[in-house]
Amino acid sequence: MMSEDRAAVIELLADSDPWKRLSYQASDWDSYFVPLPQGRDSYVVNQNGRVAGIAVVRQKFLLGDYLELFGVADWARGKGLGGRLLGYVEAAVFARTKNLFVCVSDFNDQGRKFYEMQGYQEIGPIPNLLISGSAEILLRKTNGPAREKKT
Repeated sequence: MMSEDRAAVIELLADSDPWKRLSYQASDWDSYFVPLPQGRDSYVVNQNGRVAGIAVVRQKFLLGDYLELFGVADWARGKGLGGRLLGYVEAAVFARTKNLFVCVSDFNDQGRKFYEMQGYQEIGPIPNLLISGSAEILLRKTNGPAREKKT
């Protein structure tokens, strides 16, 4: 992600669910992206000259990395773009660690199905993390244990 992507990324997130349902507004995203997320890997995917997706990864989370933010523009969904972006992120993550974690809102059926199709397993709910009465579901994709058992 480059600083010139900031406005388009904020618009993408402010105009899409689940972020709208979670009451995130452009001002919240502006605070997150000014300056660009520090100490994180940030990726943007463009389609036809427009920002179509965003991924932000925080390293060193529970013996792996954490996909802190992932979003695909409403107009770009259903075209395989999210899967390609996530695949790119996973390749970078699994080159350095064994686990990638992500949270998805319990009401986000589309997101939950997407991650399940990508091989993520539900670990468990975190109730009332972002909004009252809803849970964030912690998911994990792994390519093996963090340590090998000695024989």
